[in-house]
Amino acid sequence: MGSISPTMQNGTANGHQSNGQPTRVAGTLDLTVLGMNSGTAMDGIDCALVHYRQESPTSPLHMRVLKYDEIPVPQKMKKPILQMLRETKTTPSLMSQLNVQLGDMFADAVHEFCAKHQVDRDSIDLIGSHGQTIWLLSMPKEGETRSAFCLGEGTIMSAKTGITTVTDFRQAEQSVGRQGAPLVALIDGLLLRHPTRMRLCQNIGGIANLCLIPPDSQGGVDAMVDWDCGPGNMFIDAAMRHFTDGEMEYDKDGAWAAQGTVCQRIVDDFLNSNDYINRHPPKTTGREVFGDNECQEIIYDCLAAGLSKYDTLATITRITAQNIVRQYRTFLPSYKIDPEHIVDIYMCGGGARNPEIIKYLKAAMPNAVIRKLDETGVPADAKEAVSFAQQAVEAVLGRAALVPINSDSLEPNLISGKISPGKKWRDLMTMAALFGEGASSLPTVKEMVVDKAYTDWMP
Repeated sequence: MGSISPTMQNGTANGHQSNGQPTRVAGTLDLTVLGMNSGTAMDGIDCALVHYRQESPTSPLHMRVLKYDEIPVPQKMKKPILQMLRETKTTPSLMSQLNVQLGDMFADAVHEFCAKHQVDRDSIDLIGSHGQTIWLLSMPKEGETRSAFCLGEGTIMSAKTGITTVTDFRQAEQSVGRQGAPLVALIDGLLLRHPTRMRLCQNIGGIANLCLIPPDSQGGVDAMVDWDCGPGNMFIDAAMRHFTDGEMEYDKDGAWAAQGTVCQRIVDDFLNSNDYINRHPPKTTGREVFGDNECQEIIYDCLAAGLSKYDTLATITRITAQNIVRQYRTFLPSYKIDPEHIVDIYMCGGGARNPEIIKYLKAAMPNAVIRKLDETGVPADAKEAVSFAQQAVEAVLGRAALVPINSDSLEPNLISGKISPGKKWRDLMTMAALFGEGASSLPTVKEMVVDKAYTDWMP
């Protein structure tokens, strides 16, 4: 399970020298990977530097977060992209340029991260970059084609950093018949697997998503389910921008919502009438369904009902919180999972720091302990960046990752991203070839050990 290994003795750990640098052994997996993620809200670029080691393909995967930080997204990039997504108007020329510009932005973030934390770029074997989601058509209507459009050109990144870069994870998942999101069951399952406790990881980013991991006695990581719940912080952030003319981009500590009174009628009307919220999983969504335009309609309804700006924030915040619990109670039973048997709910994403959301979850789920994902040794804010770091590892190994049982397709994916070779490409491929040499395929990782908890990050 995703446990923390015993404390290192005499300043050393298995596979490491006393100076902290890894000692590489032929035939073992030993990689330092920079995972990068920019979410739907474009708040910042999450950068997680992770060291992975695995003695053999059947051994537990050991990991350690070496450094985590969030690099700001330049306003010159953020504002026009958000405007473009709201208006859904652009040209092929602008999209082509944007792909390169975002590649430059992510490459610059690598340089900034390394300079800030005195990380030698030559020590990084691999980059796993989610890129910036522009459009995610995961559940196409008749006449449409399932697709994922994430920009941030990987070849630009590898050229500017010299580091092999893996991108386009969502399109790779769609290529084998899945929706391309959520993409975090791999890391959720490995971190939260437990012999006897039923656990759920609840992320509240721009979109809220869940991953439920049954105890090993009920299938464990081989019986996980996950899906996107619906709006997370996206509506809350849009409302804050509306009422402050863009001066405030989120409701810090839920302060505005705490000053208001929830209009339960508006909450219930929205939740009962929204097609996505009431659709059975598997399902995934994004800004295309729960963007600023959709939030504006809720704001108009609130103002028409005589609500203040604080009441409006309280109402919109309740939509997010109440829908999360609604998803548990409505859909988990169809997978023979009783929501009341959930023992631990591990929180991550910006919404995990909103006291109004947490207060509602605690009241609605009294049998569960609400925890921070940080307790696993991986900081909650870093989880998605760590996930893309590990998916990059799986891509270069050609090793299939865990697949939730409620996915559209359970086909193992050996092409989990597009690879843009860097300067150490041949060394990387030599390591990958020697790891499990002679085997026609590598077994999916189902056990991971966090070698040391990361405690440097203070959100």
